[in-house]
Amino acid sequence: MKQDVHPEYHDVNVTCSCGNKFVTKSAMSKTDFNIEVCSDCHPFYTGKQKIVDTAGRVDKFNQKYGNMFKRNV
Repeated sequence: MKQDVHPEYHDVNVTCSCGNKFVTKSAMSKTDFNIEVCSDCHPFYTGKQKIVDTAGRVDKFNQKYGNMFKRNV
Protein backbone atom coordinates (compact mmCIF):
# COMPACT_ATOMS: atom_id res chain seq x y z
CA MET A 1 0.00 0.00 0.00
CA LYS A 2 1.07 3.57 -0.58
CA GLN A 3 2.15 5.53 2.45
CA ASP A 4 0.38 8.76 3.58
CA VAL A 5 -2.66 8.43 1.28
CA HIS A 6 -5.16 7.05 3.79
CA PRO A 7 -7.18 9.34 6.10
CA GLU A 8 -6.61 9.27 9.84
CA TYR A 9 -9.04 6.88 11.54
CA HIS A 10 -9.80 7.99 15.10
CA ASP A 11 -12.45 7.94 17.86
CA VAL A 12 -15.39 10.35 17.59
CA ASN A 13 -17.67 11.23 20.52
CA VAL A 14 -21.30 11.21 19.36
CA THR A 15 -24.04 12.97 21.36
CA CYS A 16 -27.73 12.61 20.55
CA SER A 17 -30.38 15.22 21.35
CA CYS A 18 -32.05 12.65 23.65
CA GLY A 19 -28.91 12.61 25.82
CA ASN A 20 -27.44 9.31 24.63
CA LYS A 21 -23.66 9.41 24.22
CA PHE A 22 -21.41 6.86 22.53
CA VAL A 23 -18.00 6.59 20.89
CA THR A 24 -17.43 5.38 17.34
CA LYS A 25 -14.58 5.49 14.88
CA SER A 26 -14.51 7.75 11.83
CA ALA A 27 -12.22 9.41 9.31
CA MET A 28 -13.97 12.78 9.66
CA SER A 29 -11.91 15.65 11.03
CA LYS A 30 -14.22 16.36 14.02
CA THR A 31 -13.71 14.69 17.39
CA ASP A 32 -17.22 15.56 18.69
CA PHE A 33 -20.39 15.11 16.65
CA ASN A 34 -24.04 15.97 17.52
CA ILE A 35 -26.98 14.07 16.03
CA GLU A 36 -30.75 14.48 16.38
CA VAL A 37 -31.86 10.83 16.36
CA CYS A 38 -30.07 7.68 17.51
CA SER A 39 -31.04 4.04 18.01
CA ASP A 40 -32.21 4.78 21.57
CA CYS A 41 -34.84 7.31 20.48
CA HIS A 42 -35.67 6.43 16.83
CA PRO A 43 -39.25 5.09 16.44
CA PHE A 44 -38.08 2.16 14.29
CA TYR A 45 -35.92 0.79 17.11
CA THR A 46 -38.10 1.77 20.08
CA GLY A 47 -41.50 0.82 18.65
CA LYS A 48 -42.94 4.10 19.95
CA GLN A 49 -43.98 6.98 17.75
CA LYS A 50 -43.32 10.52 18.93
CA ILE A 51 -45.51 13.29 17.57
CA VAL A 52 -44.15 16.68 18.50
CA ASP A 53 -46.83 19.36 18.49
CA THR A 54 -45.42 22.05 20.74
CA ALA A 55 -47.52 24.90 19.42
CA GLY A 56 -50.86 23.05 19.35
CA ARG A 57 -51.13 23.49 15.59
CA VAL A 58 -52.97 20.23 14.99
CA ASP A 59 -55.69 21.11 17.50
CA LYS A 60 -55.92 24.64 16.12
CA PHE A 61 -56.32 23.26 12.57
CA ASN A 62 -59.00 20.79 13.68
CA GLN A 63 -60.95 23.52 15.46
CA LYS A 64 -60.80 25.82 12.45
CA TYR A 65 -61.28 23.33 9.58
CA GLY A 66 -62.42 20.11 11.27
CA ASN A 67 -66.01 20.08 9.98
CA MET A 68 -65.04 21.06 6.45
CA PHE A 69 -63.56 17.68 5.55
CA LYS A 70 -66.15 15.37 7.17
CA ARG A 71 -68.42 13.47 4.79
CA ASN A 72 -72.14 13.09 5.37
CA VAL A 73 -72.91 9.51 4.31
